[in-house]
Amino acid sequence: MSFADLKKQSKLGNLTAKLVKEVEKMNTTSGSGDDRVWKLECDKSGNGYAVIRFLPAPNGEDLPFVKLYSHGFQGPGGWYLENSLTTLGQKDPVSELNSELWNNGTDAGKELARKQKRKLTYISNIYVVKDPANPSNEGKVFLFKYGKKIFDKLTAAMQPEFEDEEAIDPFDFWQGANFKLKAKNVAGYRNYDSSEFAKSAPLLDDDDAMEAIWKKQYSLAELVAADQFKSYDELKKRLDYVLGSKGTPRYQDPEEFDEDNTRGSTRELTEDLREELSSLKPTRRAAAVEEDEDDDALSYFARLAEE
Repeated sequence: MSFADLKKQSKLGNLTAKLVKEVEKMNTTSGSGDDRVWKLECDKSGNGYAVIRFLPAPNGEDLPFVKLYSHGFQGPGGWYLENSLTTLGQKDPVSELNSELWNNGTDAGKELARKQKRKLTYISNIYVVKDPANPSNEGKVFLFKYGKKIFDKLTAAMQPEFEDEEAIDPFDFWQGANFKLKAKNVAGYRNYDSSEFAKSAPLLDDDDAMEAIWKKQYSLAELVAADQFKSYDELKKRLDYVLGSKGTPRYQDPEEFDEDNTRGSTRELTEDLREELSSLKPTRRAAAVEEDEDDDALSYFARLAEE
């Protein structure tokens, strides 16, 4: 598809319908060391602000986002930080174990399954419009990892709840809108409730400049390709070790874990965990934390640190 075709589809509005259809289908089915990845930098109080623009699907790909499932928890034998094969629609040893734990009828089994449940991350290309904490990022294309809270805001923009709200395709160069990403600390957890879209407007006034941005995007399909995941047997072996079922259980610090785990995004997960354990220090579990925040890896790993 050419850039001219992309603009033509923007005028016709058919990309929005395709995105809405894909989101509906998904809803009905069950690294910080990477310089391609942009992260919002927050101050000591946990507050952060930036303006970003979600970009269209990369050339040759169908969707402007991919979703990745992963697991992150600690057992007697160390940390389990792995991508889940359920991302590919395949069986995964942790999901199988969690199903058994949930169905055994005990509260202890259900609690353990909750601690080991898979985490959902979305990944998109973005253009950084404004980054007060790191101005050098402005005007550049990055990958952006985000959770269900932000994804719900994207969905709401495409499917407004009220009649007086105009639907927009947040991933469109011309008909989209800048996203004001606002983070704050709520009871020790990072919260994005205040984030919002600006009014719909072209990203830039120059089509040639936007085409150059489009061509700089990273492949999203490659991030969830089969070769980014370990095999079932490899994951099962690691799971058994972490849970103390095989080998000699020992405590393993996250700092050490990534030495022998280079496939997939395990290294990125480990570095994300290390960052969050050092920056987030909740004093107690919040009395009421929204359920969908569980899908935010930041909140999840903060709870791991507590436990």
